[in-house]
This record gives sequence, C-alpha cells and structure tokens, in this order.
Amino acid sequence: MKKKIVLLCLLALPLMLYIYFSLVKHNSLFLPVINKQLAELPEGKTLDSSAVVLKGKITIIGFLGNNIKAREESIFNINQKVNAKYKDFNDFQIVMLVPEGTEDQVKSVALGLKTMADISNWKFLFAKPADIKTFYASLKATEPMDASGGNSSIFIIDKDGNLRGRNGQSKTGKDEFKNSYNAFSASELSNELTDDVKIVLREYRLALRKNLPKGVKREI
Repeated sequence: MKKKIVLLCLLALPLMLYIYFSLVKHNSLFLPVINKQLAELPEGKTLDSSAVVLKGKITIIGFLGNNIKAREESIFNINQKVNAKYKDFNDFQIVMLVPEGTEDQVKSVALGLKTMADISNWKFLFAKPADIKTFYASLKATEPMDASGGNSSIFIIDKDGNLRGRNGQSKTGKDEFKNSYNAFSASELSNELTDDVKIVLREYRLALRKNLPKGVKREI
C-alpha cells in the first residue's frame, strides 16, 4: 500500500507542478531581461551572520530604509502574497537591504513574521547607506529612493544576476514596461509579481529538463 502511495505521488507531482506553472495571466512564457549591468551586492551582515549571494538564486530584492515601521505593511504584503507561495523552493529568496543601525527595528519585524510563516528564505542585509544607494542606482529604477534611504519598489533578480521584468505587450495588446513592483499594493504582488516569479521558476525547470542526458530522469 505504501509503495502505491509513493508511486502515485511521484506520478502526480510533475503533473501538479506543470499545471501550477501554466496558470499564469502573463502574456509571455519568458520574462524579459531588463538590465544585466547590476552592481555587486553591498558588503554587510545579516541577523544570523549567513552569507547573501544572488548567483544561483531567484531573488526578490527590496530597500527598507531606516524607518522600518513605515515599511511594515509592505513587508507583511510580501510575506503573505509572495513568500507564502514560494517559500518551499530552495532556489528562491527574499533579500531586504537595510542601513546599518536598524538591527533592532528589523529584529522586531522578523519576530512578527515568524509567527505567520516560515521565513528561512528571508535575508535582511545591513550595509552602509552609500553602498545601498550604489546598488539601487545600478537597477536603473524609475522610482527614486526617499529620504529614509528606501522605497516601496521590489525587484526580481534571476540566477545570473539579471534584473527581470515586463517589456512587450500585455494580453490586451497594450505596450507595457515594468522593472519593479509596488510592495504596498497587495493586488500587484498577488497578480503581477507572483505571475512573473512563476514564469522565471518555470524557465529554469524547463531548462533543467531539456539539458538532462537521455535516459536520465529528474524530479522537479
């Protein structure tokens, strides 16, 4: 009986993942590269002293500034609308760049997040404000940073360190360009951002399956 259940799971999981990745509202099966010329992540420390790297990870990156209280709504939006969907993917992470000196504020917010969900994919990177600005400038974002050194924009960075977004036509045929997403908008995160992350995840999984040697099977 146990063998049958295991076999059923093995057969059903790829089908479920295929259906899941197919349910996107975006018009494209590939999310365009918007910018390849990103700066290196600034040097800094995390709450648990773990390293933060972009290479090999699909990353949602944001900038909280030094007034964490003002960003709480967007932080919880990201956690509920994005992290809740993709927290089980080992190649997915959420990185928040925060100025040095805000550690206590971030610890308080992180404790609140932990009561809601697994936040092992969250990384809060504390760095010098000037270094954070340098990295932000390399994104060529449309929205400037505010006086606190942050804003509500979040970005998708692929495993090769490229900024991804929308640059083409929507399903309605209208031209659209998007290189960031508004973390204060729960609907934008739930509809546009999660769709676009899903597309990038699907790209890598399809590439893995395509590049496997003949006769070798891989579970996704």
